[in-house]
Amino acid sequence: MPRNLGCVCCLAPLVPRLPSAMCVCLSSQLNPVVGYWDPLNLAGGEFWGDSNAATIGFLRESEIKHGRVAMAGFVGYIVHANDIKFPWKPFADSPKGVSPQELWDTLPEAAKWQIFVTIAFFEFWRENSYILSAEGESHYMRGGKPGYFPTFAQLPHPVPFSLFDPFGLQKNMSPEKKAKSLLAEVNNGRLAMIGLMGFLSESAVPGSVPGLAGVGIRPYSGNVMIPFEGQFSFF
Repeated sequence: MPRNLGCVCCLAPLVPRLPSAMCVCLSSQLNPVVGYWDPLNLAGGEFWGDSNAATIGFLRESEIKHGRVAMAGFVGYIVHANDIKFPWKPFADSPKGVSPQELWDTLPEAAKWQIFVTIAFFEFWRENSYILSAEGESHYMRGGKPGYFPTFAQLPHPVPFSLFDPFGLQKNMSPEKKAKSLLAEVNNGRLAMIGLMGFLSESAVPGSVPGLAGVGIRPYSGNVMIPFEGQFSFF
């Protein structure tokens, strides 16, 4: 049976579709040991009545995006768990010796809204077909590059850096090197997703993750699946 998470994603159709050659090839490059593994035949689906190519584009974009968020979350968890913070107000006044989840609960509501408005803007900018076309790109469900994030050149106010590759380190990088870097990013993102869930599990149920037992993961009595219960009255 073919296997891997290279193209993960929705309910399998009644008649299974053979995996595309691209999915099988990408999966083998990502993990030659596991290979192509898609037990739910998600890569054979046609989400929302769209084409299979659009579905695969959506799945690839989702995995890359979740991996990037998980990598940031993994590093952020370690930073906050070790009470590393900026030395000036209001950061210096935040509680010490608490879990990162509890630290989130103590954030003022206005701070949480700032975070989510910023995330919403990034999502809008990434999905905007006009912004993508201005840079010669297409939406990832219409043949565009999964994981591509447009520059801020279309903003009326100049922005000195882009969110992706702010220092232009990839400008002179060969296509082969870029492809290899993307494979590393996907694999690192998968590992970060597992690692972050390990932190959250150990914090919720001490001793539930043998590799993390005894390393000082602070317990959290709240529910990480309800992140707004601490102080977010709108929800």
